[in-house]
Amino acid sequence: MVRVIADRMGALDRAWMVGLSRLVAPDWLDGALRAVTHAGGARATVGLSLLLVLLPGTRGLGLLVAVANALSHLAVQVLKRTVVRPRPHLLGGLDPLAHVPDAFSFPSGHTAAASAVVLTLLVAGHPLGLALLPLVPVVGASRVYLRVHYVTDVAAGFVLGLAGALAAHAMLP
Repeated sequence: MVRVIADRMGALDRAWMVGLSRLVAPDWLDGALRAVTHAGGARATVGLSLLLVLLPGTRGLGLLVAVANALSHLAVQVLKRTVVRPRPHLLGGLDPLAHVPDAFSFPSGHTAAASAVVLTLLVAGHPLGLALLPLVPVVGASRVYLRVHYVTDVAAGFVLGLAGALAAHAMLP
């Protein structure tokens, strides 16, 4: 039963990706989404953690963000190497519009990292959490638009980021 559901979701994911690839978008959108997708990358998420650790009065928050990000990253890497779902371009016919970090698609690490960092800030009540909240869906959408992830990869990444944020808050009050 689980295999049937997974196969159907995979077919639906692929159909959405093929449909998206046929859309004609302005050149500026490609560039904008290539830029914003990096908000879920290691430089941005680890960098923000380090900045918070170094700023006076936010050391504990920085550590909390770092732990949430690390937990979500660990879960992402375990799942990527367990599920081994190939990225969209590896099935042919879909050229990625951005750098592809590895061969595994499920789940989206960029979405997980952006979610873990922003949701940790939000749960902590820090104003930066609310300010950065719009980045979470935009990073996720950018990963699909750039043809490096499927929609379900992004959804799973969001769940892992949320889990990382909640676990970090539970571990480090």
